[in-house]
Amino acid sequence: MGLDPAYETDGNSFMVCDNIFEALVAYADESTQLEPGLAESWDISADGMTYTFHLRKGVKFHDGTPFNADAVVFSIGRMMKERKVKFLNQPLTIPAQERTPEYWVSMEMDNTVDTIEAIDDYTVVFKLKRVEAPFLANMGMDFADIISPTAFTKNPKEFVRNPVGTGPFKFVSWVKDDRIILEKNKDYWDKKGGPYLDKLIFRSIPENSVRFLELKTGNINICQYPNPADIPMAAKDKKLKLVSQPGMNIGYLSFNHTKKLWQDASMRKAIAHAINREAIVDNIYQGMGQVASNPIPPTMWGYNKEVPGFKYDLDLAKAYLAKAGFPEGKGLPEITLWSMPVPRPYNPEGLKVGVAMISDLSKIGIKAKIVSYDWGTYLKRQREQPDDMDLFQLGWTGDNGDPDNFLAVLFDGLASSSIRTQWKNEQYHNYMLEGKQTVDQAKRAEIYKKALQLIYEECPVISIAHSTVISPITKNVMNYKLHPTASVRMKDVWMQK
Repeated sequence: MGLDPAYETDGNSFMVCDNIFEALVAYADESTQLEPGLAESWDISADGMTYTFHLRKGVKFHDGTPFNADAVVFSIGRMMKERKVKFLNQPLTIPAQERTPEYWVSMEMDNTVDTIEAIDDYTVVFKLKRVEAPFLANMGMDFADIISPTAFTKNPKEFVRNPVGTGPFKFVSWVKDDRIILEKNKDYWDKKGGPYLDKLIFRSIPENSVRFLELKTGNINICQYPNPADIPMAAKDKKLKLVSQPGMNIGYLSFNHTKKLWQDASMRKAIAHAINREAIVDNIYQGMGQVASNPIPPTMWGYNKEVPGFKYDLDLAKAYLAKAGFPEGKGLPEITLWSMPVPRPYNPEGLKVGVAMISDLSKIGIKAKIVSYDWGTYLKRQREQPDDMDLFQLGWTGDNGDPDNFLAVLFDGLASSSIRTQWKNEQYHNYMLEGKQTVDQAKRAEIYKKALQLIYEECPVISIAHSTVISPITKNVMNYKLHPTASVRMKDVWMQK
């Protein structure tokens, strides 16, 4: 986790970055409708291969250097494997990458972007290698944020802890595992609305119950991801109020597809039919969510209503287990189920969900044990697909409102080794490519419906739930809104005295 948006993949990092950095395009409040960001406008060529961005003038980075076309070429170009970039002024030297830009890689951006060129101080042209329908929406995501080239080149290794962007708040300090402090950017270019708050403090309070107690006692003003059981208490507290939004998210359980055991669809379906997802949503999500049939939320275009989802059926689960060669679990070694140690919007209590799952699996003769790590280690080790991982919990909150952002990024293992599930299916990969290269949204929706039907038939993932995101806040916090992408936007928030 860190504060260089090109290299982060987790929500905790992004909720801070959301207030420091900005991208060429932005998403509207409470939706993923595209709006001008650091680009005032853009043109797309008739063949869909050239995007010309016209940049906003008079914007400065927090270090006082000007935002211009060269900064865009530097910020995006540094993620390219083959840097075909052209600066307007004196060529900037882009340092070698210390880490893999995982979003860039997992979204196949090297197969998408051919060249980036600064035409003048306020015009940047992207030429693509192929038509990429979600390209513009992708340019609003955190990984595409624009950074200060001056600050980065001064000390590339330390930029991750000393970020410099153009956003409404400036970075001040970071005490690891304790707090990150930002302050108001008094020179912010957008004079409509905020920033109103002089200072923002992001505190790290891992325990849900402790975090909620800190809210009740007034030590913090916004509490993310409380225990569902605390929500009724928050609703009755006269000092608190609740803000909520249907989550554009999915919490899922998947398999270590690099192991032969989980390359058998019968084994995967045995697990899918053995887990009582309705009980998990009722008892652990406590009604703040719905059982998922597809790994994209039902509010998203491309959703396949014909997919029934996996019903809880122990007899069917046992039949699949026997078909896989392990009748009543005989001959099957104890498996591991990796459970998330932190609450996320799509999974309020990963460990409790894990305990419920292994209890369910025991009913068909499968012995399983919970494995967990601190969140950073969990994410790092999960990506390595180690042999001691059989099943793992993860989830996703959509970044840009496009099905590609769920279906390609999460499940197309043939696209990149960065895809966390590493499921490799040629038909599915072809659907993803077809979806990217088809501009007509209605036709794209049909492609994604077929991809979702294939996911149901092959069961590379078990979709558990789409959550309703609820944050309790103190009553004096005004204009705090939740965003479908889980961005935390503090620009227009103020405190009532």
